[in-house]
Amino acid sequence: MSSAPTSTDQFTVRAFGGPTALFEYGGLRFVTDPTFDEPGDYGAPAAVLTKTAPAAGVPADLGRIDVVLLSHDEHADNLDNSGRALLADVPLTLTTPGGGQRLGGTARGLADWESVQLDRPGGGTVTVTGVPAIHGPGSREDIEPISGEVVGFVLTGDGLPAVYVSGDNASLEAVERIAERFGPIDTAILFAGAPRFPHLFDGEPIVLDSAQTAEAASILRARRVVPVHFEGWAHFTEGREDLVSAFAAAGLSDRLQWS
Repeated sequence: MSSAPTSTDQFTVRAFGGPTALFEYGGLRFVTDPTFDEPGDYGAPAAVLTKTAPAAGVPADLGRIDVVLLSHDEHADNLDNSGRALLADVPLTLTTPGGGQRLGGTARGLADWESVQLDRPGGGTVTVTGVPAIHGPGSREDIEPISGEVVGFVLTGDGLPAVYVSGDNASLEAVERIAERFGPIDTAILFAGAPRFPHLFDGEPIVLDSAQTAEAASILRARRVVPVHFEGWAHFTEGREDLVSAFAAAGLSDRLQWS
């Protein structure tokens, strides 16, 4: 259980579109799933992903980056060409075990509940723990052979708020397990957007839809939710208005923040 402060205004999260966000935590600067390529079609011919809007910035706008939190490396809407180039200049990339092997260099894979200690500039440490995520509607055993391995992250530290970065997760059961270990969460950066493909899983979302995002916030007892991964790609089927409506219906409008 977290013993973190209860303020919801601990730090700024800057969203760049898609799954990419920048925040400073414990004196360290983190970026989630870096995607800065221009709009267009990406991926193999059998699974083309269409980016519809540019990022709200370029890699040069990020400044110093200490850690990339990469939910997975296999899809262009989570790690694109410019994102891969960025990794070469970052001291540490935390990702899935398979991604750590594929990327090499400074990438390190985290299994479920595996933690790494990061030194803070002013002393002390930040703990980053890999947490379960499933990239589709079903069990990990059924989903991973189709849509790949994904990881989420929880960040904690003495005197610091508890932060959850969901990654491309569609499982509320996984969220419940995370809440049992780390709740309440002070800031939840939740990947949303209800991405769908007609030929996959009968068109069911492969990441949380808006109502599920609000339910995740409730499960986590999140004091602040910053949604990402809901705009900029054609396969995202629910956007900002859907999230606003879902959080209002759940009585959680006061938890929802955009940056």
